[in-house]
Amino acid sequence: MTVTLENLQKSYGPLPVLSGCSFTFQSGRTYCLMGPSGAGKTTLFRILMGLEKADGGTVRFEADGEALRGVPRFSAVFQEDRLCETFSPVENLKLTLGKSVPEEEIRRELSLLLPEESLSRPVFTLSGGMKRRTAICRAMTAPSLAIVMDEPFTGLDEKTKEQVIRYIKSRQRGRLLIISTHQEEDVRLLGGELVTLTGLTSPAL
Repeated sequence: MTVTLENLQKSYGPLPVLSGCSFTFQSGRTYCLMGPSGAGKTTLFRILMGLEKADGGTVRFEADGEALRGVPRFSAVFQEDRLCETFSPVENLKLTLGKSVPEEEIRRELSLLLPEESLSRPVFTLSGGMKRRTAICRAMTAPSLAIVMDEPFTGLDEKTKEQVIRYIKSRQRGRLLIISTHQEEDVRLLGGELVTLTGLTSPAL
C-alpha cells in the first residue's frame, strides 16, 4: 500500500503541529521518522490510522482494490504497549489473530522474541522490555497492508534491539513500514529511508 499526504494540516487549539505536510510513502519500503518531541510524529500516525482527523489536506491510500477491501490498512505499535495486562502474551496475540491461527504457531512466533517461560505468564508480571517485544510481535503477525511503530525500541538494550530489528525485517514481507525513532543508528540497522519531521514543514527529506 502506498500512502500519499497532501498539504496535511493539524493544530491543537492555537498550536500548529502539522502544516503543509506532503509526502509519499511507497509500498514495500521502510521509512524512519525523526524529529524533536512535539514535531508531530505521533499525530501523523494517529491521522494515518484514522484515530484523529486532520484539519485540512488529504491522505490517499493506494493498493490493489481487493486488498483494500479485505485486509486492515495498518497494524501498529504505540508508545504505550496497549496489551491486556491480565492476559499472557499468547492470549494477547490470540485476541488479534483469532481462532484460525493455532496456539502452537503463536507460541513459536513469540518464542523468537521472548523466553519460553514468559509466554503463559500474565503480562503485568513481565518486564517492560518483554511487554514491548510482545506488542511488536503482535503488530508484525497481524494481517495488514502497512505497519506503523511509534518509538518501538524504547526500553530495549542494544543487543535486544538488534534482535528485534532482525525480526521486524524478516516479518515485513513486502509491507510498508513507518517507524519513528530518535536514533540515527536505528535507520542504518533497519535499512530505512530517513524522513525528518522539523517544525511546521514536516515531513521533509
